[in-house]
Amino acid sequence: MTIDEITVVADHLLRRPRPTFEDRSEPYCTREELEEMLDRHKGTPGIRKARLALEQARVGADSAPETRLRLALERAGLPEPELNQPTELGFGVVREPDLGYREQRVAVEYEGEGHSESAQIVRDIEREEDYSRAGWHLVRISKRHMGNDARTAVSKVLAAMQERGWTPK
Repeated sequence: MTIDEITVVADHLLRRPRPTFEDRSEPYCTREELEEMLDRHKGTPGIRKARLALEQARVGADSAPETRLRLALERAGLPEPELNQPTELGFGVVREPDLGYREQRVAVEYEGEGHSESAQIVRDIEREEDYSRAGWHLVRISKRHMGNDARTAVSKVLAAMQERGWTPK
């Protein structure tokens, strides 16, 4: 496995559960538990890659594509985004962008295959309208944007960030 593939696994293990979608209330493990496990296996082949992956791991990604997108954005020099953090867009309107840049008011949503279902399309339109009313720019990413090291996805997010005044350092 590559370091990024191991990072995807670590993000999944650290992920906050979504009680609406699953029957658990705690992450599969904590960062500390993963660190202890790595310490118990010093010298094991691949342990160095696993440690590097754990350094890249974050709590908050809900899917492998979200993790891959975050890593691609950071490698491209964009700031580290917030992951699935509740964001108040107006009175009683709270959304949790998959990746968010609060300062620039840029929300990034990865839309997997489930977003092609009729009911989900309606919810996605409503979500986009909520962001728009609140003055946020919503960047929608799909699988087709993730090829070629996510270059198209990175370009879309970079353009939105620059439109909102962000400049690379």
